[in-house]
Amino acid sequence: MSSTVWELTIIGLLAVLAFDLALAIVRRNKDTTIKEAAAWTVFYVSAAIIFGISLGQWSTTQARGEFFAGWITEYSLSVDNLFIFILILARFQISKKKQQLVLLAGIVMALILRGIFIVIGSAVINRYSWVFYIFGAFLIFTAYKLFTEDKEKEWKEGRLITWFRKRGASPLTIVLIAIAFTDLIFALDSIPAIFGLTKDPYIVFTANAFALMGLRQIYFLLGGLMGRLIYLNEGLSIILGFIGIKLVLEALHGSNIHNVFGLELPEISTQFSLVVIIGTLLVTTVASLIRSSKTKVAE
Repeated sequence: MSSTVWELTIIGLLAVLAFDLALAIVRRNKDTTIKEAAAWTVFYVSAAIIFGISLGQWSTTQARGEFFAGWITEYSLSVDNLFIFILILARFQISKKKQQLVLLAGIVMALILRGIFIVIGSAVINRYSWVFYIFGAFLIFTAYKLFTEDKEKEWKEGRLITWFRKRGASPLTIVLIAIAFTDLIFALDSIPAIFGLTKDPYIVFTANAFALMGLRQIYFLLGGLMGRLIYLNEGLSIILGFIGIKLVLEALHGSNIHNVFGLELPEISTQFSLVVIIGTLLVTTVASLIRSSKTKVAE
């Protein structure tokens, strides 16, 4: 992409962030209703869809498919990240008046960290193609950890958080530190995942930006649904595992290895990746809602 496109995109993103910050400050003493949160969520999702469709007009249809695959994946990971935010805010009993600004600070930190990792990731990928093996193995390992994670286990403070607490840091300061480290951990997962779907830094950046937009509103929308999406981790583990395998296959093809033990290695297209990602999320969401409804009836 040209420097003009990058500049316009960054200016637009900063404008949205400034607007969201102003809105959070103005409404810091007011509760965000479900209706209001739903309206803003529809707005931000619609903006991402319009951008993705337009990308196919002034770029390529391949870029459009890569954007949607990347955006949906990053959006799913961001929602999972948001659930951790909910646990942290509940654990430290942050008042609703301060939650708006804390969430926005977390989103800004996430965007900055992902931007840094995108720059580093692009430079490394362009110079060392073998890094795809590391990215692929890391995503497969992450998928395994997500799948085997104990959902009943409560969030625990790390040593650094405990260190700050012992030195008299306020709950708000500790929460911001905890969210910053959570953002860092999720950035380590999300950037290899998006690079497994596209190598274009512009698409990587915009997919992450649109995935993070509106998360503050989604927090208030999903707060009551947190306990119902019981299979979200399993769905994300399948998606990350799939992208990890895709990265390893691409690395093998890049090394001119097209057959292993007489079996031809497949090439996974963007369209197929998009179908797998959307299909997995639909199945896990529907299964979660059905299971939680049955559990509620049984209780």
